[in-house]
Amino acid sequence: MESMDEDPVSAARRAGRHAIDERAGKRLLSSYGVTVPRSRVVTRVEDVDAAMSALKTPVVVKVMSPDILHKSDVGGVKLHLHSALEVASAIRCMRDDPRIEGARIDGFLIEEMAPAGHELVVGGLRDPQFGPLIMVGLGGIFVEVLKDVSFRLCPISRIDAEEMLAELKGAALLQGARGTTPASIDAIIEVLLNVGGEQGLLMQHAADICEADINPLIVSDTAAIAVDARFILG
Repeated sequence: MESMDEDPVSAARRAGRHAIDERAGKRLLSSYGVTVPRSRVVTRVEDVDAAMSALKTPVVVKVMSPDILHKSDVGGVKLHLHSALEVASAIRCMRDDPRIEGARIDGFLIEEMAPAGHELVVGGLRDPQFGPLIMVGLGGIFVEVLKDVSFRLCPISRIDAEEMLAELKGAALLQGARGTTPASIDAIIEVLLNVGGEQGLLMQHAADICEADINPLIVSDTAAIAVDARFILG
């Protein structure tokens, strides 16, 4: 794993990797003002107690491996864990899973679970002709089935971010439709600007990042938290 003092992009390059691991990706997001959950990484089951003493439950455990891009597809994510015993058991199960045991494992990410809220997706890609683009969409069925997303060329302004959200077919859901708690539009816009604005992550790393995926971004009525992050270098 990279040094905590080293830039995550530089560390991945130095290690010859084409993707930034989740913890480093979230550290990169945090450096650009995007809120991420508190977390600890362990490499041994014996270290779980110490890690859990610094975190609030419930937590999620995720396997960290350069060979596994989609962790949930191979049983590499365990949710709603409430004790060090449950976390240790989850790690042992992952290590014994035939879909994981042959992979290179950097460690296990133990992370506080974000409070319930609206699920959004914020993504980015580097177009060969136009450069960085940013995308936002509602999560779940809206992005998977309905393809309810909006794109803009970077850098975006606050007005661009507002227009992107207004273009979504499910935009009314963010306002608290059918009695649901509304999402903080300001918090979403802040994330979009931190990722795709003039001084945002995609502009500052335009030469390195060819694909970015924050999925999901959990948005409450007061805040937005990046629960998962994936960055592909190119």
